Parts: sequence; C-alpha cells; structure tokens
Amino acid sequence: MSATPAVVRYGSASGRWVILGTVLGSGMAAIDATVVGIALPSIGREFHASLEQLQWVVTSYSLTLAALLLLGGSLGDRWGRRRVYLIGVVWFSLASAACALAGSPAVLIATRSLQGVGAALLTPGSLAILQSSFAGSDRSRAIGAWSGLGGVATAAGPLLGGYLIAAASWRWIFLINVPLGVLVVWVGLRHIPESSDRPPDGPLDVWGAAIAVLTLLCLSYGLIEGPTRGWAAPTVLASLVGGIVGAAVFLAVEHGAENPMLPIAIFKVRQFTVTNAVTFVVYAALGGVLFLLPVQLQVVDGYSPLEAGVSLLPLTVLMLLLSSRSGELAARIGPRLQMSVGPIVIGLGLGLLARSATDAGYVAGVLPGVLVLGLGLAATVAPLTATALGALPDGHAGLASAVNNDVARLGGLVAVAVLPSLAGITGDSYLHPAQLASGFRTATLIAAACCVAAGVLAAFGLRGRPAPAAAPALDQCFHCALEAAPLVSETSST
Repeated sequence: MSATPAVVRYGSASGRWVILGTVLGSGMAAIDATVVGIALPSIGREFHASLEQLQWVVTSYSLTLAALLLLGGSLGDRWGRRRVYLIGVVWFSLASAACALAGSPAVLIATRSLQGVGAALLTPGSLAILQSSFAGSDRSRAIGAWSGLGGVATAAGPLLGGYLIAAASWRWIFLINVPLGVLVVWVGLRHIPESSDRPPDGPLDVWGAAIAVLTLLCLSYGLIEGPTRGWAAPTVLASLVGGIVGAAVFLAVEHGAENPMLPIAIFKVRQFTVTNAVTFVVYAALGGVLFLLPVQLQVVDGYSPLEAGVSLLPLTVLMLLLSSRSGELAARIGPRLQMSVGPIVIGLGLGLLARSATDAGYVAGVLPGVLVLGLGLAATVAPLTATALGALPDGHAGLASAVNNDVARLGGLVAVAVLPSLAGITGDSYLHPAQLASGFRTATLIAAACCVAAGVLAAFGLRGRPAPAAAPALDQCFHCALEAAPLVSETSST
C-alpha cells in the first residue's frame, strides 16, 4: 500500500479536525502520565501497598511502552497510520477502564502494562499522521499547534488529576480516558485520512520486540525486588542475569535482523551516541525524583493531591515559554554550551528540591527548586532533541527521534526501579514521614550528581557545530515518523 498524498491544509476545517484528533489521543497518554504520580499515595493507602508495588504501577507501563514504541511506529507505516493509531486509542481506553476497576495492586500492575501497549501504538501515530496528512508548506505549523496544545494538556494533567482524586477517587484518573477515547475514535473515523508507506521487503522485527520486553522485565524485577528480597535471592539473581543475557541477545538479534527495530549502526555516530547518553542520565534523574516528589509532598508536607499537582505547574509553564527560544539559540551557537550548562542547572534544581523535606513551606521549600529545574529543562530539552535529530541524515530523522524518545523513557524506568533503594526508601517506609524525608533528600542529591555528570559528558563529548552526518548503513531499516521532543518521564508532570 503506497502513501496517500498529503492534501490537508492548516487553516481548513479538515485540518482543524485532524489536529484535534491527534491532540486528544496523545493528550490521553500525556494526562495519564502526569497524574499517576499524584495518585500514588492514594493508591498505596487504599491497597496497603508497599513501595515496590507502587514502583511496579509506574514501571509496568513504562516497560511495555519503551519496549514496543519503535515497533508501534513501524506497524503504522506498514498497516496504516490512522488504523494503528485508533487501535492504540481503543486499546488504551479499555486498559484504562480495567485500571479503574482494579481490586488489588497485582491487577493494577497488569492493566498498567496493557496501557503501555496501547500507548506504544498511539504515541508514534499521532505525529506520523500530521506528517503524512498535511501539505508540506503547512506541516510545521500543524506540528507547532500540536506541540502547543499538547503542552496545555500536559499542564492541565496534574490539576485535573488532583481535582479528581480529591473530589472522587484515584480511579477517575483512568476512567476519564474512556469518553476521551470514544471522542478520538469518532473524530478519527470521520476526519483523519489514512496513509501508509510501502512496506519493506522483510518481516517485522517481532523477535526483537519480544526479547526487549523480556529483557526489561527481568532487569526491572531484579532491580525493584532486590532491596526487599535480598540481592542474593535466587529469583533476583536469575532475573538480573536473565536481563544481562537478554540485552546481549537483543543486540545480536538486531545486528543480524533484516529490518531491525533498533539499527545498531546508528550508534557509530558519536554525536548521536553522546546525545542519547546525556538523555538517558538526565531523564533518569528526573524520573527518579519526580516519582518520589508527589509522594514526599503529600506524606511529609501534608499537601492534598490537588496542591501537589499545582506545585509543579511553574515547571511546565517555564518550558512552554522558553523552550522555543532555547532551540533558536542552539541553532545559532551550537548545542554544546546549553547541553553542558543545562543539565548542571537541572542538577541544582533537583538539589534545591531536597529543601522540600524541611517543612519550609511552598514558596521557600519547593518553588525555588521547581523554578531552577524548569530553567534547566528549558535550556536542555530543545537543543538535546535537535542534536539527536541532526546527528543522523534527514532521511532518518524519524528513527533518530523515536530512539531518543525511547532512551528517555528507559532512563525513567531504570531510575524508578533503582533510585528509591539507593536512597534507603523500601517497603512501607514511604508511609513514615521522617524516613521518607531522609530518603528523599538522599535521592535528590544522587540525581543532582548524575545531572552534573551528564553536563560534563556533553561538554567533552559533543562538538559545537557538528558537520552534516554521513549516512550510516540503514537502507533496510524502517522510518518511524515520531518527530518530537522526548517527553519528561512518565512519572513526572511531563
């Protein structure tokens, strides 16, 4: 099936419908991502859940999303972007309803993993539809509108989630996806054109996707359960060894695959590899701290769910106001300065957030860290994304962005699994204010040190103005049209 010619114009009624359909669908995932962290204390109290179970509530979603994201983009290119996008919306909506009906932590964890599968289908499709539907002269304006409206949804997520939790129940943060999903399917079937690319000759990389899921599952289990069960426990050791072996097998399979989900050749480009290493470290630090911060604000400082959500709003506002200007500056002077200084500023903001555990109040204890963190993210994210895209030839921009998105999500997944135990937060210690406050301070300082290290890595590893990238041998690789900045970790107010 060949690609449908792009005929939608930006200012037309059909163009507005396409933007609405894609924004609502991606907004479902964005809102859900930002409110789960706010809901964790309520979920923990209702289920009498341990911290490890709350980690799995977050990690199970991130695991399936990260492992299947690249495959989801490839499915849309082959089978129809609208079709796969709407399948993802329906899947995500049904899984959300199942999350809302969960009667135990185990059921919630399982249904969250199903949510991640749906998100892996719809997330790449949202921007791919814009890329393929709009005429070339209108494409950048359509993507800009998508980004701006998506930012509004991201900012509204904590407010809406906090209100729903306070007024009704944490279950409503999942139930709200059902009517949204129905609306997206209606708009999609009536107004979004179908498009696809001529599929490559070889089969889908199903083996690569399956091995990726199993590898991440083994590593996540070992890292989350190790502090509680003991690192020498047979199940923990077997999981960690299985994860390491699985990673080696995955690399071998991708190296020999006819149409690899993750072409290993792209990592021969130094600028691309260094940028993704910085991405991994920065988003790991953010993911770990922003997993713990809403819990810290509610358990230690006595915030309501709504107050915890509102407390992070300045971060999103700063990013919306400054990110485009940061991208323009990086285009003039090169990315190295901002990608070196920005992570250090992020580290300073995370360090300042340690003061939220001192009962100093919002203005003195939380707001300074949130503001500095927002400035650091605004300085870093746009240059980081542009560098990841620009490191590979233009024909592989979608693949470069998809990989960078996936690396960001993997960083958050690993941090949620590891950082709490490194900081001494295990079992039910998150329910005890003194223990949680002490562990949170340690966690923020560890994350801050990681961000400083990422800044140093960028300073020494990146070139100021990279030359145009030579094309790596990717002729047989799919092009996943996921051309967007990586989202802040699923546990955050992204």
